[in-house]
Amino acid sequence: MPSSSAGTDARRTLRSLFLSDLHLGARASRPAQVLEFLRQIEAETIYLVGDIFDLWHGGRIHWTDHHEAVLSELRDRARAGARVVYLPGNHDSVMRAPDTRIESWELREVVVHRAADGRRYLVLHGDQCDPRFLRWHFMTRLGSRMDALLRQIDDWQRSHGRLSDDRRSPAQRVIDRANQLMAMGDRFESRLIKLARATGTGGVICGHSHKPALRDRDGILYANCGDWIDSLTALAEDRNGQMRLIEYSPERARTPARPLPPKQAPSDGGALAGGIA
Repeated sequence: MPSSSAGTDARRTLRSLFLSDLHLGARASRPAQVLEFLRQIEAETIYLVGDIFDLWHGGRIHWTDHHEAVLSELRDRARAGARVVYLPGNHDSVMRAPDTRIESWELREVVVHRAADGRRYLVLHGDQCDPRFLRWHFMTRLGSRMDALLRQIDDWQRSHGRLSDDRRSPAQRVIDRANQLMAMGDRFESRLIKLARATGTGGVICGHSHKPALRDRDGILYANCGDWIDSLTALAEDRNGQMRLIEYSPERARTPARPLPPKQAPSDGGALAGGIA
């Protein structure tokens, strides 16, 4: 599958960028890497393909200046003329409420993207194709809490010298196995392919499974953005309509670092205050 590393050019210009599963607010989120990646890319349209926020899991919310900077970067892009389309997922499903508004962003549950070559793609998070029991909010909260606990155990083992950085931990293996079970083999992908075919589109672009992919299945393109917990990948469309997976590569990044925006005083509205109307 076509893929490349972000940072190969000084600043890559794209027609469309698809990002999913940032999980901002969860213990494992990586806002500093997301921010650096965004600053390497220019895109006419940015699709945020679900699970951008992970604030409603009932546990401790992890929120720093880097999280705020990611939101500021995206808002600045929208104000400068980029189209930002946000399609909430199961971890930020509260944002699917009809009266939800985020400054300068379009909120959709499903959208059809027309590429530069005329091909049409169904874009959605993907949880819509989960078995019914996995769509229960309780299951989403349980998954978030268990993921946070396992990653805390992993961090403790590494910080105390029990594991080297290049060695996979038992906690990581459990997380990987859980993601595989969520995908139900290839049934998750097959359901999305079937949905794309039923809607008359030439492919589907999703997230949710944390498993980046870009492949053709019987004439239908299946594209999964991956995630920003483990894979650190995104899907990119160039000006000719070609789709490509991009992998974040910090050692290749050439865009000079910019300072974080000034820290704003906290408000009663929480981390999204000022952005939701």
